[in-house]
Amino acid sequence: MNKLVYQILRILPDKSYVSLQYWYLTKRKLNLKNPTRYNEKLQWLKLYDHKSEYTIFVDKYLVKDYVSKKIGDRYIIPTIGVWEDASKIDFDKLPNKFVLKCNHDSKSIFICKDKLKFNEKAAVEKLNQGLKRNHFAYGREWPYKNVKPVVIAEKYMEDESGGLQDYKVMCFNGVPKLIQLHQGRFTNHYTHDIYDVNWVRQDFNQKGEVYSETLRDKPEFLEEMLELSAKLAENVPHLRVDWYYVDHQLYFGELTFFDASGYLDFEPDEYNEIIGEWIKLPK
Repeated sequence: MNKLVYQILRILPDKSYVSLQYWYLTKRKLNLKNPTRYNEKLQWLKLYDHKSEYTIFVDKYLVKDYVSKKIGDRYIIPTIGVWEDASKIDFDKLPNKFVLKCNHDSKSIFICKDKLKFNEKAAVEKLNQGLKRNHFAYGREWPYKNVKPVVIAEKYMEDESGGLQDYKVMCFNGVPKLIQLHQGRFTNHYTHDIYDVNWVRQDFNQKGEVYSETLRDKPEFLEEMLELSAKLAENVPHLRVDWYYVDHQLYFGELTFFDASGYLDFEPDEYNEIIGEWIKLPK
């Protein structure tokens, strides 16, 4: 949705806005009375499933305390610093490697592997732009509506691949059913595969994604990851729980309610109905 159209439409109430955005992005009419497709049900949840704890779930800073109390602090990536203004960051006090990101969006992230080569000025400028971004306004994802934006610095993490592979567990009414495996992120060799809970690669994918040429061996931490994901997704209609695995240790990444703001499509198309059936909407 271009900026001019977005600025005009943002004055609309949530239901009207989401319905128009859904049509604009999918070329389908949004069925809120009897949603069946995966992304239709996500739009329904945006509009009608509002719990106060969801605000903490999507706050990349505050969620750490929640997750620590739920499953233990050993799974938490250490936080180095927190700022309401990126201009206040004292880079001299940061280690040589670190990660900077806003707590309320998915675009404002900077990975520093060497401070001598890191463009501090550009990072501060873009992080401050991110702090002003209203993540709720674009997709009307209710959990973000009351998040207080801050910048956080985290410990730099790297696995045996030289990067950081993402394991994203998709839970449906508290039950893990699918695992997205992202490999080679932020490189020219990015791939995306979907496995079931028995680690069988599925013959469908997110629209536009590229399969890996080789199958990944079943992770030794699979059962632990699924068990922990189920605990974190308890009593939630749909939640994605993200993990990393570094030095034989699982680390929690984040919680996501609406992948791609709820406009994610699978291909072949039939899987949008199949996966949509797994989400049981609250009465």
